[in-house]
Amino acid sequence: MAKRDYYEVLGVSKSASADEIKKAYRKLAIQYHPDKNPDNPEAEDKFKEAAEAYEVLSNAEKKARYDQFGHQGLGGNGGFGGGGMNMEDIFSQFGDIFGGGGFGSFFGGGGGGRRTKKGTNLRVKLKLNLQEIANGVEKKIKVKRHVVAAGVTFKSCGACQGSGQVKKVVNTMLGQMVSASTCAVCGGSGQIVDKKPAEADSRGLVVKEEVISINIPGGVGEGMQLSMSGKGNEIPGGIAGDLLIVIEEAEDAVLQREGNNVIYDLYVSFIDAALGASIEVPTIDGKVKIKIDPGTQSGKMLRLKGKGIKDINGYSRGDQLIMVNVWTPTELSRDEKNMLESLRTSDNFKPDPGKQDKSFFDKMKEFF
Repeated sequence: MAKRDYYEVLGVSKSASADEIKKAYRKLAIQYHPDKNPDNPEAEDKFKEAAEAYEVLSNAEKKARYDQFGHQGLGGNGGFGGGGMNMEDIFSQFGDIFGGGGFGSFFGGGGGGRRTKKGTNLRVKLKLNLQEIANGVEKKIKVKRHVVAAGVTFKSCGACQGSGQVKKVVNTMLGQMVSASTCAVCGGSGQIVDKKPAEADSRGLVVKEEVISINIPGGVGEGMQLSMSGKGNEIPGGIAGDLLIVIEEAEDAVLQREGNNVIYDLYVSFIDAALGASIEVPTIDGKVKIKIDPGTQSGKMLRLKGKGIKDINGYSRGDQLIMVNVWTPTELSRDEKNMLESLRTSDNFKPDPGKQDKSFFDKMKEFF
């Protein structure tokens, strides 16, 4: 069955602010939360659908791609990687929507049982040159992360008997009621350190430096964030956090990026523009020769098809646009001045633009 529009799922407009999107998701998550709808598959599906919509619309980069291309624009990478919604993923990723206590504490801690804890995420910046951005690249980086030390052993937490929650009976006018809260001793994991090596901290963790290989897809952009699941800090009795890679673009000396296109300013002499020439120009993949037709005017745009940046969704590739600028000399010898002076009154040297000679703005509209 086709996916519903994410804005329709959350009941917000495309112009909704981040706070409005968050409030809309929170309202639906409360309404369809499993603790309020036990053994209700329809409510669970709606709970997952709302989480998937929020996962995309709360991420600026994913939201922009979705707004432009819809579900196809996510390339299977929306909704927790497109691999189906997992309740533990939802709880671990969006539990803060309801405050530090997570979903369970919002509903009084009842019915949820022990939640899987997740280690903290690591964030690194990765600077890429234009060629790496255009074609994709594999990078190896060093990261320091907390991991469970070799030889450490754990035992069941005595404070919560391994449940991760501490229950308390409260007497009310309606009778006795049971409330539950996260165990302060084990942090909800249900386990505490039994034995550990001397270099480990009180949680049984040590700092380890690792070399991690990262496959960067072509088409990434400045500020875009990639995620590697399980490559963040570990936590006893839980799952490791993620490694978040923030992309930075290194400025190229001669080429400029404009979306998936690449712009190059080419300066040609008056002689080459008038008589035509074969000129070598740089591209992302090396130098190529292009033809300058006789009578080429300053401001003319040339297109090298497919010489731009790969689309991040893998559907297409941009072009290289070459802006031709006719260079006017600023210093001339006496003989050069005399030569040009003799041509001043020549009819062929008088400006006479025809209808086929488009203005700069017309040329820009034609290309974009």
